[in-house]
Amino acid sequence: MANEPKSTFRNDARAKVSGRAQYADDIRLPGMAHAVPVYTRFVRAENLRVDASAARAAPGVLGVFTAADVPGQVRFGQIVRDYPMLAEGTIRCEGEVIALAVADTRRRALAAAALVVETADELPPVTDPQAALAAGAPVVRWGGDDNLANHGRVRRGDAAKVLASCDLVVEETFSTQAVEHAYMEPESAVAIPRPDGVLEIRGSMQHPFSTRRFVSALLGVSLAEVEVVDTTTGGGFGGKDDTAAIVCARAALAARKLGRPVKLTYDREWSFRESYKRHPYRLRYRVGFSKDGTARAAEIDMLCDSGAYTSVTPWVNWRSTAQCCGPYYVDAVRMDIRAAATNNVFTGAMRGFGAPQVNFAVEQVMDIAAERLGLSPLEIRRKNMVKQDGLTITGQRLDTHVVSLGQVMDTVVRDSGYEAKLARCTRGKARDGRLYGIGLAISYRGASLGAEGLDYCSAVVNVQSDGSVLLDAAIHENGQGAESVQMLILAEELGLPVERIRRQRSSTSRIPDGGTTVATRGTLMGGGAVAQAARELKRLMAETLADELGDPASIRFEDGRVGVPGEPSLSWEEAIARMYDRRVYPYAFGTFRAPPVSWDEHTGQGDAYFTYVYSCQAAEVSVDPATGKVSLLALWASHDVGRAINRPLTLGQAYGGMVQAAGMALMEDLAQAGGRIGNRNLDRYKIPRARDIPEMRCTLVENPDPNSPTGAKGIGEPAVELLAPAIANAVYNATGVRCRDLPIRLDPEDLK
Repeated sequence: MANEPKSTFRNDARAKVSGRAQYADDIRLPGMAHAVPVYTRFVRAENLRVDASAARAAPGVLGVFTAADVPGQVRFGQIVRDYPMLAEGTIRCEGEVIALAVADTRRRALAAAALVVETADELPPVTDPQAALAAGAPVVRWGGDDNLANHGRVRRGDAAKVLASCDLVVEETFSTQAVEHAYMEPESAVAIPRPDGVLEIRGSMQHPFSTRRFVSALLGVSLAEVEVVDTTTGGGFGGKDDTAAIVCARAALAARKLGRPVKLTYDREWSFRESYKRHPYRLRYRVGFSKDGTARAAEIDMLCDSGAYTSVTPWVNWRSTAQCCGPYYVDAVRMDIRAAATNNVFTGAMRGFGAPQVNFAVEQVMDIAAERLGLSPLEIRRKNMVKQDGLTITGQRLDTHVVSLGQVMDTVVRDSGYEAKLARCTRGKARDGRLYGIGLAISYRGASLGAEGLDYCSAVVNVQSDGSVLLDAAIHENGQGAESVQMLILAEELGLPVERIRRQRSSTSRIPDGGTTVATRGTLMGGGAVAQAARELKRLMAETLADELGDPASIRFEDGRVGVPGEPSLSWEEAIARMYDRRVYPYAFGTFRAPPVSWDEHTGQGDAYFTYVYSCQAAEVSVDPATGKVSLLALWASHDVGRAINRPLTLGQAYGGMVQAAGMALMEDLAQAGGRIGNRNLDRYKIPRARDIPEMRCTLVENPDPNSPTGAKGIGEPAVELLAPAIANAVYNATGVRCRDLPIRLDPEDLK
């Protein structure tokens, strides 16, 4: 493209590598107080009583606040307002905060917190989701008369009847575990009362606008009286939505009560204890096939542990519902997913959002069916994968974009040498003292929110009189490079060097709510809004300067100049000067709203998403038969991202997702017993280290999406949802042992 800017660009790189980037915990202000949470000692209890008298009398203490001190709404939630900012009356999990201790130093606040006395009537916790849904189970769901937090379904054809006529029925049960986000920066927030009466919030979060809503409701003030200012965030992966907003709200309460700045920064153990996790699933699949490998029917039951509170469980379950058969068309489907309220730590948004659990099951079912029918894993996938102009299980016709499942799978097969390596798999017969295997998995992932929410975003482009450009967009930077991508998009649209553009520090007071930074929507929605704002600016300038430059429709913005090709043109600076001379200010507001989608809750039918990301990943493994240890030898990926705006950042997202998925597959496991987490730090909760990860190769496929203003779709979540089943398939091909539970653990006795 004529305006293609340099694609290797990171606007915050220098600040971060030099240590100049300011995170929330780096903020130091005159008179700033420090708050710490006081956690309950119970998992489930009633008649909570909190005595903070000794704490309030301790040296340096400025206040100890409980639910009784909240002037507005105590309970919060994205869907159901059930999570207490400060516990009142009933305890439902060990992560609940019963008080907030505030002092002139953090050390004194911690000392005061230890003096808070809590009494309550302890009750036996309900921790098994299946038992929680049984008749007569104690009700632990807030505001409910049972523990059913959500029920999603798909009804397509008569699955039972078709299954009865199938040549092969694969019946398998799988389970996935609760997973910690393990972002580098724990939760942190600073609340600052300003002289103008506005409470300013700076914090580590993914959604400034929901944070503003939480703070406003807690304090009982208008949204205009709260301003959330963009702050450098050290990772989120979905985990800094609900919990981060609540941390900010607690800091805001203390700041409003004391009339001074308050900082609340979590340590790692507090973050582990309180923050929500990836939903654990139990998945039962019955899938019927004909002799030629055609998948004809599926009966699917999923059980999800929602934990103590709802958070975004219904939305996570919905994505699992829409994609319950993976990237395959099955004519008859009966699927049910139920989420149970328990006294475990609550579960919420995490990278993948309901797809990693489903894919872990589906992609193993396809390998199992292929083996039993005497087909190759590739053949059965090619036969059943969704195709161009074909249907999904929800009845959506895929005719608005390139359906590239075959393309990405063929790419991984070629890059990995899959077919030759598959023939060398040991299947339990060790070679040179090792077991060897390779496996793959494919997926399609609905881009952005889809039918689970209204999807929109906005951006502002404001050109200064010297031609420099200010950009603001309603997508928050979590560390993934969203701002850099937005700047590259704007530079390309305006035909300018990216150095002429400054990405402003966003504020909830300067731009409308554009939704949270989740669901692989940063480039698609945020970048789309930036492109639309740029095009509105170009339209305004072309119409204003038409008397000098010619037909507005023919005016181009390229290489720092504005004009009709082949005719006299203006430099960018000259064009902007003309605009100011005419008092037509070069300012534009742009929005991008996702194309319409549809959904029937009763049947699970509809156009779930307006576009999809198509992906394939493969893993090569070695297994030590003496110990059962699985070692990764090489990893491959191919993703159709629509268009890669910034290739290094796109590849970085792919590789980061694969590392997270490797952790989910092989080592990460939240040790919960009786509702209590036993491994509340990274010395006991194992995540992959550099030495655990082999060479990785990702090949990007680019089929620009016509529904995206930039052609881009995304990569953030597709990257994390495939490696676990690919590793499981590889382990089976190495050992002959099918691993149906995560994390994968092999008993050496089974390998003899």
